[in-house]
Amino acid sequence: MQASAVMAQQPPPSESESSGGVLGVFEWLGTHFIGLFNKSGEQFVGLVTGILPTLIVLLTFMYALTTFIGEQRVTRAVQWSARWWITRYTVMPIIAVLMLTNPMCYSFGRFLPERHKPAFYDSAVSFVHPVTTFFPYANAGELFVWLGIANGVMQLGESTVPLALRYLLVGILVIFIRGIVTEKLTAFMIKRTGRTEVFADFDREFEAARAGGKA
Repeated sequence: MQASAVMAQQPPPSESESSGGVLGVFEWLGTHFIGLFNKSGEQFVGLVTGILPTLIVLLTFMYALTTFIGEQRVTRAVQWSARWWITRYTVMPIIAVLMLTNPMCYSFGRFLPERHKPAFYDSAVSFVHPVTTFFPYANAGELFVWLGIANGVMQLGESTVPLALRYLLVGILVIFIRGIVTEKLTAFMIKRTGRTEVFADFDREFEAARAGGKA
């Protein structure tokens, strides 16, 4: 380990100090190889002291909130939002992403009939990036998308809050539009491919299962 630390601390050789020919190529590769890991370590330290505590606290808070509200109440809220198209592609995907995070949020599609599942998925999957502006825990694996956008604003010395708010609101508008369009396209494809009766059977099975669940 001491040898690795010494290698990491050694400055890269200058052009005059480095060997020429094939040996020089290997020296250049070795220098930049360890430099890559040095930069990766610096990035990791930045995450540990920066965004990771925020992610953990936010995730703990949302789990505590779900426990406090009650899983059954959350489920009923999702089922209620699934009834109307205006909430099906706004409230429902937002609750799904906030409560279950990516990728478990798509499992809320079980509360929808088959004909509405593609549109819900399209709506939910389109929200996993705008949600990271204020709720980064919901899609921590792809947080680099928002951080890449925000970095330029921070370098200008401006606050990222106005941009984050606009990004979130535009995201909600986009998932609503995508949900409606995909629902219409799904209905068109069902009719065009002659599967109207098949999906009618799916609808009856869904209604029967929901009635049985209420009973």
